[in-house]
This record gives sequence, structure tokens and C-alpha cells, in this order.
Amino acid sequence: MTIKILGSGCPKCKKLEENARTAVANTGINAVIEKVTDMGKIMDYGVMMTPAIVIDEVVKSTGKLLSPEEIAKFFV
Repeated sequence: MTIKILGSGCPKCKKLEENARTAVANTGINAVIEKVTDMGKIMDYGVMMTPAIVIDEVVKSTGKLLSPEEIAKFFV
């Protein structure tokens, strides 16, 4: 599984990345977490609000700071 955190590096973007890492650790899944800060690449996903989370190339959430528990629900 590939998890991408889209954002400019703002505090909410950093916290979303931290929460994604916590969700991966708590569930024990095998995942690679990438951070995408390039605005062109973020726009390629059609994302207009950050932070955003993309799992296996599918945008799951935009403009929200999700908890580790909320992120873990996407792993099912």
C-alpha cells in the first residue's frame, strides 16, 4: 500500500503525516508513506485544499486533519 500526504508542509500537513504513520503502526499493515509538496503534482490529483491523503492513487480526504483511527478505516 502506498499512502501519500499532499500538502505544502504546514502544521496540519505534518500532523496528518504523523497520524498516518501512527495508523500504519497501530494496524501493522505494510505501507510506504510519501510526502508530496509539489503544487503541480498536488493539482494533478484534483486537490484544491490541503492537507490531503491519497491511498493507492485514490484521493480519500482533502482539507481535513484526520485522526489515526479515521485513517485506519481506509485500510480495510
